[in-house]
Amino acid sequence: MKNQNYFFLTTLFSILLFSSCTTQKEEKEIIKKEYNQEDFKGVENAILNYVEALYLVDSTKIIKSVDPKLRKIGFWYHPKEKAYRDNLEMTHEQLVRLAARWNSDSDQADENSPKKIEIFDVNSKTASAKLTAVWGIDLFHLAKVDNQWKIVNVIWQSQPKAD
Repeated sequence: MKNQNYFFLTTLFSILLFSSCTTQKEEKEIIKKEYNQEDFKGVENAILNYVEALYLVDSTKIIKSVDPKLRKIGFWYHPKEKAYRDNLEMTHEQLVRLAARWNSDSDQADENSPKKIEIFDVNSKTASAKLTAVWGIDLFHLAKVDNQWKIVNVIWQSQPKAD
């Protein structure tokens, strides 16, 4: 009787383990889904306009790519204090003004500055992505508004400078 119970439990465990592995594989397949290329490109262009607005001192690119209802917060690293200052908020209007002056002396960014875009998900109306730029990272939520991709939420973090 003990051998039968042992065999039954071993078989049941093996079945559960196998079905668990199958589920994990299926989840990985979902992650690899194909995106609508037009929407994918629209998301990429919105983020590229955002970073280039700052790098190239062109606030019109912010107006083109960022929704006026923008919600942006961030965490800036203060090198002297060696600590972050957090929940720094910025409105759409403040971002437009910043883009018009931030790199005006070409001392913040140049043609070699990073602008790595990683797109995590694109749906018919929403998307999420990450930008690595000279100031650190920005995480984005985007929405398709009037058939155009717009950045609606940004949370950012500067990178600590090496001492």
